[in-house]
Amino acid sequence: MAALTLAQISDGAARLGRWSLDWLIPPQCLTCHDAVSVASGLCTRCWSALSFIEAPLCERLGLPFSYDPGSDAVSAAALADPPLWDRARAALVFDETARALAHALKYRDRHEAGIVMARLMRRAGAQLIADADAVIPVPLHRFRLWRRRYNQSAILAKHICRAADKPFAPHLVHRQKRTQAQTGLDLEERQRNVRNAFIVPERYRPDIVGKSFLLVDDVRTTGATLTACTRALKQAGAGRVDVLTFALVPKPKQFHI
Repeated sequence: MAALTLAQISDGAARLGRWSLDWLIPPQCLTCHDAVSVASGLCTRCWSALSFIEAPLCERLGLPFSYDPGSDAVSAAALADPPLWDRARAALVFDETARALAHALKYRDRHEAGIVMARLMRRAGAQLIADADAVIPVPLHRFRLWRRRYNQSAILAKHICRAADKPFAPHLVHRQKRTQAQTGLDLEERQRNVRNAFIVPERYRPDIVGKSFLLVDDVRTTGATLTACTRALKQAGAGRVDVLTFALVPKPKQFHI
């Protein structure tokens, strides 16, 4: 009988550890908390309730079209008010199921939700990820980061970078202004709240010029925060800035996150 290799022993120990943990604490659905067969997952009912954003969609805003207008089509909304970023994609429409998953990560310390969210984001933003020189999470102010203990956008960005073998670059955009939470604010209030909130530190500007970057956040509502981050990067000389979020609020005036 051949001797077991160190890798086989390590893999067996890991599987035993996962089995023991699942026996002690049975895995639950990340959104409804029903029992599931594997940890870090959704039950069949919650998975089927997810509202995926599929092509055809607006090249600039990532909004789904009700018909196929052809490749690289731009929506009327993007033509009327062109975004500062180049392209945007989101995995899901923000509804009650997407909200529960996003809140599990953001407010309930369920970091395993980030694994599921990032996997869906990689599917939705595959081309944007491939085109990026580096991935940047939307930063939190240091006081909010201290209070919350983690940045949910950074968790998502790390999972994406690890799977796609892309540089994780949270240092390139700094949140210099302590803003109030965006929840409940309208578009004008959100824009005013994040005005001049983000900068690219002077020492990193040479790393920005002419490069392509992917901004990652959990939910895009009005896009005010992502626009402010994009402005900081483009003022520093970035060649392209794309945006990838887990969920998109298609009508932010009617749905608060």
